[in-house]
Amino acid sequence: MNRTILRRAGALAGPLFVAAFLAEGASRADYDPLRHPVSALARGPRGWQQRANFAVAGTLMLAGAAGLGRRGRLVGAAAVGLLGAGAFRTDPVLGYPPGEPSAPTPEGHLHNLFGIPVFFGIPAAAFVEAWRGRGAWRLASAASGACMLGLFALAGVGFSGRPVPGGLYQRLSLGIGLGWVTALMLRRR
Repeated sequence: MNRTILRRAGALAGPLFVAAFLAEGASRADYDPLRHPVSALARGPRGWQQRANFAVAGTLMLAGAAGLGRRGRLVGAAAVGLLGAGAFRTDPVLGYPPGEPSAPTPEGHLHNLFGIPVFFGIPAAAFVEAWRGRGAWRLASAASGACMLGLFALAGVGFSGRPVPGGLYQRLSLGIGLGWVTALMLRRR
């Protein structure tokens, strides 16, 4: 398949993923987007929608990574992470969904493991591009990688129960990282 078409498909992954989790998060009665992680949307009766969101975004990003060739390996790892995160649901967190016990499960551990290539693979890819790049692209890549990692760390503090808006920080982390992936897909010639 044409690499340009694959990269264009990859460019859609981030905007579609973010739009879907924002819309779904805003429509759930007991869900607090400032407090709860995006992955918590995969729980409950409408959880299939977030699981489908992971699958679509992961598939599109994997196509984009193929369009990048060898330089797309870290983005490809993040795509596999999205696919795996959709296949395995996170454990209930911070009281969402209500009434479900928040005890750790093997499925929740697998979900968290698949999150690693997403939250570390995208920044790593950004840092590699910063090292190889020039000018504004170099700066944008380095800043995107650093911001995604820093905001992810702040999200983790919030998800551990401290009074920090973990959901907000996770959304910002994902928005910056996936926005950078979109720019990468559209930039490659």
